[in-house]
Amino acid sequence: MSDLRNQRRMAACLMKCGVNRVWMDHDRIEEIAKAVTKDDIRVLIKGKAIKSRQILGISRGRKKFAARQKAKGRQRGQGSRKGAKYARFPRKQRWISTIRPLRVYLRSLRDTEKIDRSTYRMLYQKAKGGEFRNKHHLHTYLVSHSIVQEEQAP
Repeated sequence: MSDLRNQRRMAACLMKCGVNRVWMDHDRIEEIAKAVTKDDIRVLIKGKAIKSRQILGISRGRKKFAARQKAKGRQRGQGSRKGAKYARFPRKQRWISTIRPLRVYLRSLRDTEKIDRSTYRMLYQKAKGGEFRNKHHLHTYLVSHSIVQEEQAP
């Protein structure tokens, strides 16, 4: 078998790829061996005797499958956790997701005049102090203290 290193090098230069990605047709080896100039190699590339192989990548199939499973809530058990509890879901984020609905609810009660401004301010401060766990807890407090009537569920 003839030495095709020079042809491989020229083909790699013309196709702008590495020498290991150059593919040569085994049925046309004698024809490739006779090519000595870049023009000869160009003709062979055009005639599909020399091609460049596809770039080999790393498949993301497994990663995509795992991501779909995690979206469904799988693979999130104790053995899969790396960060600390509050690194995964920070205290501040938890506080924000608690306080915002409380404040929106209080604002709506004030705007619809179910509660007056002084009551709103008192409840706002209690919410800020962390007295209410969630909106339902705030509503039960309002009902038990006769601030609003029972039919207004949040």
